[in-house]
Amino acid sequence: MPKEYGRERRVADFIQREFAAILHREMKDPRVGMVSVNEVRVSTDLGYADLYISSLDAKDEAEREALLEVLRGASGFLRTLIAKRAQMRTTPRLRFHWDHLPEESNRMSRLIDAAVASDSDRRPDSDEDKP
Repeated sequence: MPKEYGRERRVADFIQREFAAILHREMKDPRVGMVSVNEVRVSTDLGYADLYISSLDAKDEAEREALLEVLRGASGFLRTLIAKRAQMRTTPRLRFHWDHLPEESNRMSRLIDAAVASDSDRRPDSDEDKP
């Protein structure tokens, strides 16, 4: 029976913590500003780690792609630093993806707020209906 919290999840959590620490303390590239690691998914064979990131500094698609290219270019350096801190036989290859979830959640929240406001405008006041 598989564990609820398997090896892939433990490795993903470790990579997320260490990657955030490396970005905060050791990454000297000025093109990498305030980067958040929202999620890490590790393949079942521990060969790859997909890092889903977002940044407050990247305002448009061109800036996002530039940031992803910088991180992809530094992936060997980052993987080496993670490997030095790990107790694993091999360290997964890092693949970077832009996480659209924060933007989508803000958009969905605005849509829900607009729908609730529209619904409350259509509903008659409940105080007027009482005798």
